[in-house]
Amino acid sequence: MDLQLSGKVALVTGASSGLGYATAVELLQEGAKVVACGRSKARLESAYAEVAKKYSDRLLLVEADLDIASAASELLEKTIAHFKALDIVVFNSGGPALMRFEEATDAVWEEAFSSLLMSCIRVIRCALPYLRKSTAPSILTVTSITAKQPLPGFLLSNVFRPAVIGLTKTLSKELGQYNIRVNSILPGYTATPRFTEALHYQAQKNHSSFEAEAEKVSRQIPLKRLSAPNEFAKSATFLVSPAASNITGLMMQADGGFYEGLI
Repeated sequence: MDLQLSGKVALVTGASSGLGYATAVELLQEGAKVVACGRSKARLESAYAEVAKKYSDRLLLVEADLDIASAASELLEKTIAHFKALDIVVFNSGGPALMRFEEATDAVWEEAFSSLLMSCIRVIRCALPYLRKSTAPSILTVTSITAKQPLPGFLLSNVFRPAVIGLTKTLSKELGQYNIRVNSILPGYTATPRFTEALHYQAQKNHSSFEAEAEKVSRQIPLKRLSAPNEFAKSATFLVSPAASNITGLMMQADGGFYEGLI
């Protein structure tokens, strides 16, 4: 299938590792021009060292801490200055600290609110003037299966990921008149550094081992294995592509069947 992404300009945040990195690489492989954003220029350069050798003319690495209010506008200015257009925004952010309610201070709540919700709002708000000029504009928020099925220890994700889902659905209604599609993809347990961190956290809380927790998780997934980052990336890339031109307002699980609900 031709995803019709050749020449399209995509901005991917949280792209120095994990799901964001995998999605940025998949978009490049499909012919898109990609702005990969992360907090650390050194981490970005290390992550894309090999990729840049092949796609240097279609790849821009931008260091930006999106918890800073002015960072989103600066990111979009650099994107437009370099590629002169914007067609796709993939908002991805690193997962917040793992903890339970009694461990969370006001500062922790405020930090999670900023990184998971406000940074998303700012990036989309700054991107809208450019997306309105695109012939195939698309926004994808990367959230989590915790938005539908809260998980122990994922307190902050359990609270703020549903807020991003609410934003996504609302924007799909408001922006449809501009032909801007807005969807979300909800990853489950995926083989990323974040997953390793989560399992170590669960092992500590349950007085068990990393291996025991990994086995416990695998048993809960109908496919009996973790998802791979590139599997997630293929689904995300399809959703943002013109090939999915009639799909908007969708909250799609990418979790190997882990979610137990009907809708």
